[in-house]
Amino acid sequence: MSVESHEVDYGNWVSKKFIYIPAVLAVIFLGLSFLSLFFLVGAFLFLVPTAYFIYAYFQFSPGGGNLQAKIRDLVFSQLVWDGDGKLLDIGCGNGALAIEAAKKYPKAQIVGIDYWGGQWEYSKESCEKNAQIANVVKRTSFHKASAAKLPFADESFNVAVSNFVFHEVQDVKDKRAVIQEALRVLKKDGLFVFQDLFLWKRIYGEPQDLLVTIKGWGVQDVKLLDTSEQTFIPSAMKLPFMVGQIGIIYGKK
Repeated sequence: MSVESHEVDYGNWVSKKFIYIPAVLAVIFLGLSFLSLFFLVGAFLFLVPTAYFIYAYFQFSPGGGNLQAKIRDLVFSQLVWDGDGKLLDIGCGNGALAIEAAKKYPKAQIVGIDYWGGQWEYSKESCEKNAQIANVVKRTSFHKASAAKLPFADESFNVAVSNFVFHEVQDVKDKRAVIQEALRVLKKDGLFVFQDLFLWKRIYGEPQDLLVTIKGWGVQDVKLLDTSEQTFIPSAMKLPFMVGQIGIIYGKK
């Protein structure tokens, strides 16, 4: 018996610590405000990020703006695939992209990899649990591995996808190497869609130069989509530390 997909817990990209920490500090400063106006000003300054991250948490949640799912689905919107073959999700987190891919492409075998470090509340177990709830456990598998050194032979997959992961990979300084490694395991004529901070020049350089570099690796076609230009994203969420520097590179190897 299958379980409705809305019961799958993909978490929220906004950690609750971004709400709790400034909120606690605001309360402390407010309690000390009788000593000096300095503490009252401090309380206000901590209330501003508290309010912002409450708003952001709401926007990313399924019961709010559902931005998390909408941004994730942008990956699929750039993928024109019949679903016949194997798809690799690089940095699968708690399985959101991999599981939704399994539901979207019922003929495909889906593989997810992640390092599952302590920074995020994700794990292989949460991926497998979500896959079980979504009734796709037979066509999904999850493995611990680094995106900088994928444990697969060259040209193993028909499709490679990733969502907001590459900049987090600690194994290599030049994040372009993570893109190149992802393309290594992709078959000739295979499709790729990667969403990350591709508009952040400090990490990836000029976007057009990045496309030229990727094309120089023997890729047939590569394009860039600016995620922040999507009309469903509220202006307050387009700040650089939220989604203001996210883009999608996609194409065909």
